[in-house]
Amino acid sequence: MIPDMPSQDSTAGQDYTDRLRGLEQPMWKRVLDVQRPYRWNLRRLFGDREVLDIGCGLGRCLAHLAPRGVGVDHNPHSIAECRERGMTAYTTTEFPDSEHAVPGRYGGMLAAHLVEHMPHAQAVEILTGYLDYLAPDARLVLICPQEAGYKSDATHVEYADLDALTDVAGQLGFTPVKRSSFPLPRPAGKVFKYNEFVLVADRS
Repeated sequence: MIPDMPSQDSTAGQDYTDRLRGLEQPMWKRVLDVQRPYRWNLRRLFGDREVLDIGCGLGRCLAHLAPRGVGVDHNPHSIAECRERGMTAYTTTEFPDSEHAVPGRYGGMLAAHLVEHMPHAQAVEILTGYLDYLAPDARLVLICPQEAGYKSDATHVEYADLDALTDVAGQLGFTPVKRSSFPLPRPAGKVFKYNEFVLVADRS
């Protein structure tokens, strides 16, 4: 059985989906295509692998990975938004019975801005529930905000730096192959809330 993601109202309800949608609305973000470097980075890291995106939210990363991504999230409102946008996504309860829940199918698993929303032990438990769907040579990518980004969201529970993400990956049976700060060098994370820790790990 796949453990569910945290059920607190802060991330499971319509309010959280509306908040995520609101963060996408500013015109300057669309005009400047601020997602371009993040899109480039994800595609570079996963290549042509089919990716299982755990905690997919509104599907921002799924769009970056299209057409090779399948999303899972505990928030049914966010999943409905993903589907309206033409992406393949399931709630955590729907996924195990779906046509996409095939053992060994996925060459990659992504958890972007998931780990910091819960105690790290719970993140390990949740991601462990999806390991059977991964290929033997699968790649894991874990992404978390740095200091400024972490402080910007009241639903964040436990800060995760690269050492913490390395520990999570190790408990899942993955060996880190790249640890980085993206898109700017590490010091920027103290003031730029969109700077991220990115851990890339392959199955041991």
